[in-house]
Amino acid sequence: MSDTYKRTDLALERAETIRTEAPLPEGIAVSTKKTSCFEITDVSVTSDSAAKKIEKPKGRYITLETGSRLDMRPQNFEQSAADLADELRSLMKARGSVLVVGLGNEAITPDSLGPRVISHIFSTRHIKTNAPSLYSSDLGEVCAFAPGVMGQTGIEAGELIKSVCESVKPSLVVAVDALACSELSHLGKTVQLTDSGISPGSGVLNSRKELSKATLGVPCIAVGVPTIADLGAERQGGEPLMVTPRSVDKLISCSAQLISSALNLALHPGLDLEEIIGLTS
Repeated sequence: MSDTYKRTDLALERAETIRTEAPLPEGIAVSTKKTSCFEITDVSVTSDSAAKKIEKPKGRYITLETGSRLDMRPQNFEQSAADLADELRSLMKARGSVLVVGLGNEAITPDSLGPRVISHIFSTRHIKTNAPSLYSSDLGEVCAFAPGVMGQTGIEAGELIKSVCESVKPSLVVAVDALACSELSHLGKTVQLTDSGISPGSGVLNSRKELSKATLGVPCIAVGVPTIADLGAERQGGEPLMVTPRSVDKLISCSAQLISSALNLALHPGLDLEEIIGLTS
């Protein structure tokens, strides 16, 4: 690893490092589009050689970039949540029950995005089972939990998630986690979605057991916001300098509201945002 190497969870940044005036390598495709709220970049990695070059598993990586940091609730919050929900639906091929997992340590603010999202997810699996008269086609079948981190529980989060999957048998797992980036322009300003799963903590060299279809037995979508940035080694041979925004508490709060709202819209097709907020507040 060179002294200039910077860690990142964003496929967008990995793709940028190999861009030249020549076409992108075979097996990597990049497309962009704009909505009223986001600039959206879709990176598709379709070959093993491309995956090795970009240092990411094969799959789709959708990055939604805003013009400003997500530490303030935007005036167009409803449309932002709808745009994000649309991109989530494009990755949700499986139909059936969904398990939403909030990765991270709630006691450490930059790492608390996952658990904070879980606190706003409208879980309905118990309604379908225990109160079927209240269940309707407006609702998806959703369950959610935050497994904590191994330093708290002594158990690998991946082991807990796999055990829950074996019990509730979801058709899809959605894992939410805080991410690392290498460019300050992406810090707290992007949301990444991918259908390749996730290795929690990989952006800060603290990688835990991979969460993917290969390990869980069902498709796994990962959702995250970069809450820390790697600025590289402070000096030759020094420790990497990782930074987080001064307003990281607001960033986590607002990002959690946006992601949970989008997930609830995507998972419960018959509900609008006002109804979802009323049910999860």
